[in-house]
Parts: sequence; structure tokens; C-alpha cells
Amino acid sequence: MAKLPARGLATAAILFVVDQLIKWAVTGPLSLRALGDVREITSFFNLRFVPNYGISLGLLTADSNASRWALVAMTGAIALAVAFWMTRERNPVDQVALGCVLGGALGNIIDRVRFGYVVDFADLHFGEWRPFLVFNVADAAITIGVLVLLARALLVRDRPAPMEKSNA
Repeated sequence: MAKLPARGLATAAILFVVDQLIKWAVTGPLSLRALGDVREITSFFNLRFVPNYGISLGLLTADSNASRWALVAMTGAIALAVAFWMTRERNPVDQVALGCVLGGALGNIIDRVRFGYVVDFADLHFGEWRPFLVFNVADAAITIGVLVLLARALLVRDRPAPMEKSNA
């Protein structure tokens, strides 16, 4: 029986909880619940409520109940594939990266199920220049996980296992 990827599962669980707690704080105690609600934190970072009805970069916008549930099904299938991959992955760094993707995906899936949209709130800006769309912890976790997986796939070569000596 394969050993469960404890690092990856722990990463996914922690990120899921942190994502949901921060979204709760933003929409609950901080009362950012409507489009346009903003709290300035620093000169370059605001909390800004933005309901995201699509996926990355506003693609595949769910403009109906059917498309909402189609997005839930699609992202759920991706999350299952990532979880399966994680169980087969032996590299601990890749397990953690996959945990980032899984935890973030689950956080955004729960939002879409509960609200019909994903709660985005992190607004990084320099004056009027915004290098990113408004995002959340789940989005950041997914992005970091994917970047680590890509960097490792493109730049890192794992050493092959030593060959066993034969008695021939």
C-alpha cells in the first residue's frame, strides 16, 4: 500500500483553513461584502471585495447557475487529479507544491459552492499600476504551487537511483 503524502496533505489542509479564515475575516468582521468596499492597509496594498464569477484572469465566467455548477465540477475534477498525482509523487517538494494547488483549489471550490463566486480581496498596487488582478490566499497558493512544479520540471534534474550490482 502506498504511503500517504503527509506533507502535501498537511500543506493543503493548512492553506484551505487559512484561506477560509481570511475570507471570513474580510467579509465578516471587516465588513467588506459589496463590490467597491475597500480598506486601505498600506500605500501599496488594500483589501478590496471583488466577487470572482470566473476562473483565472476572468476566463470562463459563470453567468448562470448551470455554468456555476459546471465550474464547480471542472475544478473539482482538477482537484481530484491533483490529489491522485500527489499520492503517486515521491518527491517531498513536489508533494508540498501539489498541496498548495490542492488547498487553493478546495478553498475556491467551497466559495463557489457557498456563494456562487470566489471571494477575492488582495489588491496589490503601486499608485494606479496593478501588477495583478485582485486575488486571494487560494489563488496565491495555486500560483506558487504551479510555479514550483514548473521550475522543478524545467530546471531541476533529480539524480537517478543507484543501480543495483548484479551477481552475474
